[in-house]
Order: sequence, then C-alpha cells, then structure tokens
Amino acid sequence: MGHRAAADDGAADGPTPFDLGERRAWAGRAAAYEAGFGRLCAHTVPLLLDAAGVRAGSALLDVGCGTGAVTARALARGARVTAVDAEADMVRRTAAVAGPAGGAEVHRAALPRLPFPDGAFDTVAGNFVLNHVGRPRAALAELCRVVRPGGRIALTLWAVPAAPGQALLGRAVAAAGVARPAGFPALAPEDDFPRDVPGVAGLLRGAGLTGVACRSVIWNHRATPEEWWRGPAAGVATIGQTVISQGPEVADRIARHFRRLAIPFTGPDGRLVLPHRALLALGVVPG
Repeated sequence: MGHRAAADDGAADGPTPFDLGERRAWAGRAAAYEAGFGRLCAHTVPLLLDAAGVRAGSALLDVGCGTGAVTARALARGARVTAVDAEADMVRRTAAVAGPAGGAEVHRAALPRLPFPDGAFDTVAGNFVLNHVGRPRAALAELCRVVRPGGRIALTLWAVPAAPGQALLGRAVAAAGVARPAGFPALAPEDDFPRDVPGVAGLLRGAGLTGVACRSVIWNHRATPEEWWRGPAAGVATIGQTVISQGPEVADRIARHFRRLAIPFTGPDGRLVLPHRALLALGVVPG
C-alpha cells in the first residue's frame, strides 16, 4: 500500500508486467488513497525529511509524490521542491495543494527515467516509492544520477514480514480464499531484494551510495473499521484491485472476514489500533 511511481514507458525495455499492474491499481484513485492509506503513509514523512536533511533552501525531489504529503511538509521547511508521480490523478492532487501557489513544481514523470539533468537536486525523498517499481535497482540508479555529489537519498519501504496491522487486509483476502489477480503479477524474482534492514542497506550500497544507514520505524495507525475498509472497497492498491476484481458477492465475503479478523485490533472506542513497520534508509551520493 501507499502510492508511488512506476517504471517509465520510455525506459529501454519498457514497463514490466509488475509496473503495468501498479498503474492499473492506482489510476484515478488519488482521493480514495488520500482518505485512507495516505493517512497511514504520512506518518513517516517527518522522519524521511529529517533523514534527507531537508531545510530552508534545499533543492528536493519528491519522487512518487502521491497526494503531496512530502511536498507540503518540505515546503513548510522552506525547501525548493520538485514533485513527480507516474499517475496523473496524483499529480493533479499534489499540484492543487502545493503547486505554483504553494511554490512546488509538479510533473508527471516515472522511474526509472526522470526528465532532469545530472545532479539537479540536493536531495531526494521517496516515501514508499521502491515498493511500487518494477526495476528497483534501475530506479535507485536514476535517483543517484539526479542528485549532486554529496547529496542525500532518503527512502521508506514496507518491511517484510509485514507487521500485524499491515497484514490484516491480506489475511482477510486469504481467509476468503481469494488469490491475487493474474493481471497484477508480483515483482520478478531477479528484481526483488530482501525487505529487511540488511537487505535494504545492501541495495543502497550496491548502487554505490556511501554513509548508508537503515532502521525500522514502528507505529500504531488508528482508523475506524469503516475507514480502513474504504480503500480496498474502492480498489486502492493491489489489495483493493484484488477485492473488486472478484465481484460484489466475493467482495462482501472478504469484508465479513475483515470485520471478524479486525476484532482483536479494536480498542474500547471502536477504532482499530494497527501496528505497522517500515524501513527508513539513507545514502549519500559519492563524489
């Protein structure tokens, strides 16, 4: 979960099947994402900007900007922000909240090919971007290209295995006996990497970054059951596409399993308390 950029049609080999599935999963869903999963993903934004060293005057690239949470926070710090996303609906939303009036430049662009010269930025912030690209190593190499020597690249990714709150929706789908749709293939094994602290740190070092650091970020996300189900019911992300691809009857069955499995996460006020865990990684472009 969490919307980010997919591979560019202009890349040498074109988009991967994983990229195409990601694009279908996110097309036209900015509002539904922002109301649910977007609130979840916003938790890591201050930590991400701190890791990236974003301050007044920093030239920041917000890659996979989604609905603009990173961009808005960076502008508040006085940074000069360029934001990009692969999905037109996300670009429109970020432009509405932080575009020319707010001071950001917002473009539709996609990893692993960005329309910027070498060394154009002081730093890059990518909030859950690498979870959603078909060629993570090529995407990271492109981010290294557009950051000046000595600049920082800060990234968040969802950790594997997933924390219990993050796994709740997938457990409901599995309990209903529903499989991931064939049109939304998983990442190719040769493009994958371990989604743990050593694995992500190794990915950054493999890209030639120095000063690499990676740590876990753990928090409880709070939402009503209705709020948490609204995103999947609207088809947001691959989990949502899995739900809506089965038709109303099966979607209702998944919803019933969700409500049952959500009971242990429900607090006295009726809201869900959902443990999540992400990885926060930082590397410095050499030179």
